[in-house]
Amino acid sequence: MTLATLLGLLLFSFVSMFLTMAVVSAFATLGEKTPVMPSEAMLTIDFSTISLTEQTQEANTMAGLSGETVIQPLGIFSAIRAINAAAQDPAIKFIFMKPDKVSGGIAQIEEFRTALEHFRYSGKPIISYIENPGNGSIYLASVSDKVYMTSNEGAMSMFNGLSSQMIFLKDALDRLGVNVQLIRHGKYKSAGEMYIRNSSSKENLEQNQAMIDAIWDNWAEKISASRGVDTEKLDEMINDLDLNFSEDFLSSGLVDGLVTFEELKQVLCDQFVAPDYSSVKSISLEDYALLKNTVNFKAMNKVAIIYAEGSIVDGKEKKEVAGDRFAKIISDVRNDASVKAVVLRVNSPGGSVLASDKIRSELELLRKDKPLIASYGDYAASGGYWISAGCDEIFSNPSTLTGSIGVFSMIPDLSKTLKDVVKVNVTPVNSHNHSDLYNMTRPLSDKEVAYMQASVERIYESFTTLVAEGREMDVKDVDAIAQGRVWAGSDALKIGLVDTIGTIEDATLAAAMRIDGVTSLDDVQIVEYPKPLTQFELILEAITGEESVFAGTPLESVENAFRGWTQAESGKVYAAMPYVYDIR
Repeated sequence: MTLATLLGLLLFSFVSMFLTMAVVSAFATLGEKTPVMPSEAMLTIDFSTISLTEQTQEANTMAGLSGETVIQPLGIFSAIRAINAAAQDPAIKFIFMKPDKVSGGIAQIEEFRTALEHFRYSGKPIISYIENPGNGSIYLASVSDKVYMTSNEGAMSMFNGLSSQMIFLKDALDRLGVNVQLIRHGKYKSAGEMYIRNSSSKENLEQNQAMIDAIWDNWAEKISASRGVDTEKLDEMINDLDLNFSEDFLSSGLVDGLVTFEELKQVLCDQFVAPDYSSVKSISLEDYALLKNTVNFKAMNKVAIIYAEGSIVDGKEKKEVAGDRFAKIISDVRNDASVKAVVLRVNSPGGSVLASDKIRSELELLRKDKPLIASYGDYAASGGYWISAGCDEIFSNPSTLTGSIGVFSMIPDLSKTLKDVVKVNVTPVNSHNHSDLYNMTRPLSDKEVAYMQASVERIYESFTTLVAEGREMDVKDVDAIAQGRVWAGSDALKIGLVDTIGTIEDATLAAAMRIDGVTSLDDVQIVEYPKPLTQFELILEAITGEESVFAGTPLESVENAFRGWTQAESGKVYAAMPYVYDIR
């Protein structure tokens, strides 16, 4: 009977697993379609159905099953190439864009706008329609030939300038009896500062204000130039809250007309030269990108794009830039004779020094055999800069958060929490004087602080040295712009941390042009690493994934920055930013 029961359980488990896999596979195929390209069409860009990401990812069909709008993650490189193809495609007559709800990183939005600028050089127009103006939607829409805004009541303006929040937890931790012991090098290295202060240090506030100002200056300059609005006047209108109603945007020159969507249909009919709106054929950007971003299998030479996106962590973790996993990817690319040049796309706030240096070591070996060009997304900070400082050429976006050349280590002391709050007493039993150094149950001694500070100082020296070698600078000059300070890409260009302001496409073209006989991207085959998750993997992740505890709150950025931090991380030296910035 026992054997029969065990066999029955095994059989049931097998059948259940089989049925689950079958159901998940069926879900994965839902919504799959082959786009059809009309003989003439307007290219529709609707940000309620797409999000700009680093790599194109399959849409999560589980959202559609629950009645939610399915959002297609569209990689920025694919999006740029689709826009460029549309500029040359006689079947595409113009672009119609709805930039409300634009979703993507700061750098991705900037690169997308640059592609739209290039589209206009073809002589084809862009028409945009806004209902609820925000920073991102106005920034994108401003590139258009005509910008229309809804004339319906209820439009809500969120075009109020850029903002970021710094969170400080010392008072809350004091109430819990938690004392965070922070060891760092760099007066601007603010990672961990949130745990030891109840307000910002002067240096941290200085660098954060400088970053916000630099990003806004870049965006305001583009908006003002495109719309013919003086930058100072734009700032004045925002400061005085003059942009509230649709009429305010019209009178300021930020939009060209106020219409209902039905009235807008006539505008699109006129542009398409169609008798009625039903005759206006369209194709979405996501479908057009699927049709146009085909692999050129005839090309003998390959350019590999390696996406280093996420925090840099130890091991082989799939969701982040895991040291062992990425070292193997880089090694495989180096040993692939068909890959003639490589682009390292960095979108990382940093993390583990050990993992960063493993990746850097593999990249050094690769660079001896093939051209290596870096392209920066939202972040190339701390560990993100560590791995890329030695590349042959670095392309950055104007607002990329760059540098943060500094390191830190921290150990929470929970002794007061245990004794006074939880009423638990701890008695250590050690084989040596400092066996419980990382146990978080007592404060560090002066000797132990000096011990950890020595590690921090050594790694900081290594960091500045490798930057000096990679950027051909003097170590003293690197130290002067380091100290953990984060720079916007436009400022990083001025101080020599990057070489060129440009998109991922610019960087990929630069890599391709270093291959003999190549004159354009059409001459090479683009291959991307690591491979995006499949629909099957996405569905399994949705079923078993964990939600953010602080989703939708100011603390979400802190949680993301220190996700996965456990006792095992105590005492490790990190090259990481203090926050994951999400500027809306």
